[in-house]
Amino acid sequence: MDHYQFPFPVARLKGMNRRSRNSNQQRLSKDSPAQTKLRIIGGKYGGRQIQYSGEQRTRPMKNRVREAMFNLVGPWVKGTYTIDLFAGTGAVGLESVSRGSVGATLIEKHFPTARIIRDNIQTLGLDSEVEVVSGDAFHWLEHRMPTQFQPPEGIPWTMFFCPPYDFFVDRQEEMLQMIETMMERAPKGSHVIVESDSRFSEEALPDTDRWDVRNYPPAVLMLLQNLK
Repeated sequence: MDHYQFPFPVARLKGMNRRSRNSNQQRLSKDSPAQTKLRIIGGKYGGRQIQYSGEQRTRPMKNRVREAMFNLVGPWVKGTYTIDLFAGTGAVGLESVSRGSVGATLIEKHFPTARIIRDNIQTLGLDSEVEVVSGDAFHWLEHRMPTQFQPPEGIPWTMFFCPPYDFFVDRQEEMLQMIETMMERAPKGSHVIVESDSRFSEEALPDTDRWDVRNYPPAVLMLLQNLK
């Protein structure tokens, strides 16, 4: 009987299969991130888990930073309306509602992530309290907020500005203009929370001497309570 000769050793073929399989797994992991979960820390929905896609472009605030922040601002958010300009996973906005905010508008540019936020809102039964805007926060501020944003009248806002840290370097002028505009439009008694890293200083912000600055490396939180 004739024996067929493989063009290369079988051992080499097996090795190539392993490398190919590993390469495919790495590519799948990179292109199709598996969903993971984040936890709401306190308030009415404390302990409940929310879905997060694992998308690298969406930077979730670290749990320890979110917990430290709400230890400080938790009492502030009660009875206010939350606006999160860079919602990411939605965890900050949902945490705020869990702790007594009367409602929230969450703005997220990454459409797949915005869809997951909506799923989380539905799971928590917050469809009537929380709105998700799929779009760019700068565009929303200039074009949609003046005509389409209708928060409860006369209620102070709690505003979160937690963009990618590079925005405070590469788009600092736009960020400062956004923060200043929102502060001007906000009702009396509203609150502002800014998260950056150490490359940005509160000295660039309006009302410089009123900010409470807390460091949770690499995060820096800048807090301003009760706008006048």
